[in-house]
Amino acid sequence: MRIIPAIDIIDGKCVRLSKGDYDTKKVYNENPLEVAKAYEDHGIQHLHLVDLDGAKSKHIVNHKILAEIACKTSLKVDFGGGLKTDEDLNIAFDSGANQITGGSIAVKDPDTFERWIAKYGSGKIILGADAMNEKIAVSGWLEDSDEELVPFIKKYQEKGIEYVICTDISKDGMLQGPSFKLYEKILALSQKGLKLIASGGISTFDELPKLAELGCEGTIIGKAIYENRISLKQLENYILQND
Repeated sequence: MRIIPAIDIIDGKCVRLSKGDYDTKKVYNENPLEVAKAYEDHGIQHLHLVDLDGAKSKHIVNHKILAEIACKTSLKVDFGGGLKTDEDLNIAFDSGANQITGGSIAVKDPDTFERWIAKYGSGKIILGADAMNEKIAVSGWLEDSDEELVPFIKKYQEKGIEYVICTDISKDGMLQGPSFKLYEKILALSQKGLKLIASGGISTFDELPKLAELGCEGTIIGKAIYENRISLKQLENYILQND
């Protein structure tokens, strides 16, 4: 299982929110590159970079930070937040994104998102399936939708999607553990070959082997690292043992 630390950006700084609420913003570091380099120094190869300013303003904003991290580290960055147009996507890839995550656009503009899947392939486009009570939420979780989580994922599997990041919003940033049962349900009901990336609520190192055992392809860890619930040394050892 891939270990994927998260860096969420507001005003150029590393922040974390609770349940996606911008009013709960806590700044952890003013230098995202410094954080990314620390991850790289501990053998981490992947990074989940979220442009929260972009998610709110509905277009890419923090692409310069993406470019700096992509240029000055070897991390494979998946980038999301506010990607709505072909121009946004081009900027993200030109700035060094290895993959992009589309969430809101997959709900609100499926034609464009499906065209991206067809053009760039399933290795480059990740479906962001963020949910509250198993209903998809969009626009940086500021809006609900009527889309049911599992049918939504299955629909996009039929369009060629392999990678899915699923965040249970009720767990995100709460350090109360991830939604094991939800991930188990998704993997049981979805088509074979789904590369499910767990996100939200990771609070202790012991949860990681459990997610791997369920069949998650990756897990995104945010606040647990910043709050020293999980050390970078623990993650480094986990990666070494599982390589």
